[in-house]
Amino acid sequence: MAEFISLYSGSSGNCSVVRCGQRYLLVDMGKGVRTTSAALKALDLSVSDCDGVLITHEHSDHVKGLTTFLKKYPLPVYGSADTVDMLESNGVVPASCPLYSLGGREEDIGAFGVQAFPTSHDVPCVGYRIHTPDGKTMSIATDLGTLTPAVHEALSGCDLVALESNYDLHMLRTGPYPYYLRARIESVRGHLSNDECSAKLLELIQEGCKRFALCHLSQDNNTPALALQTVFTTLGAADVVPDKDCIVQAQRRNEISPPLEF
Repeated sequence: MAEFISLYSGSSGNCSVVRCGQRYLLVDMGKGVRTTSAALKALDLSVSDCDGVLITHEHSDHVKGLTTFLKKYPLPVYGSADTVDMLESNGVVPASCPLYSLGGREEDIGAFGVQAFPTSHDVPCVGYRIHTPDGKTMSIATDLGTLTPAVHEALSGCDLVALESNYDLHMLRTGPYPYYLRARIESVRGHLSNDECSAKLLELIQEGCKRFALCHLSQDNNTPALALQTVFTTLGAADVVPDKDCIVQAQRRNEISPPLEF
């Protein structure tokens, strides 16, 4: 049995677990070592069973807790060539930790097969398609302003997809953010809206995927209820019934979300 578990997800910090049996991978680490360690302990996950940490990109809400955590637990770290260069040159990853760059082909990381794929953001950024030891496949894609063909290819054929549903367009445009920040978020190098996420989920459901995690919800421009409502409205118009035809779960900002089996 494989599981996707978000330890925390949002603009204030992101970290998730992809688990199969005793072995697991961490994806990003955007909060302090105490928060991440407490979450792992609550899930009865030993750091010694972690095969590595996958980093999507260099923004602080994805790497803030990495340095301190790795000083205590020197795990191998993986990312795109650009992200690895940044982590190394800025001393984010201690010298005691192995640091590896991932390209476009699948690589073995412990018991898992991992393939990085590019996402459209304002710094070099990737998502990950992960094959588990029991033959299941999931993909995670956050921090992307548009759904490129490369992203669609990486999400297709998965048993579970964790996809960004960052903002509600009306909340963003009528909220307190200055114009330049709103423009950045809406751009093809920004973030994915609830509407864009919902349309992609429907497409993936029609291709056979049944389990979804909505990730990286904005604290100021979204709510879990609104993100889910947008998805359910889109699915309902296509006669897709949530909880019957698929499972869609909005991930929690500051606490562990319920595990999603796939």
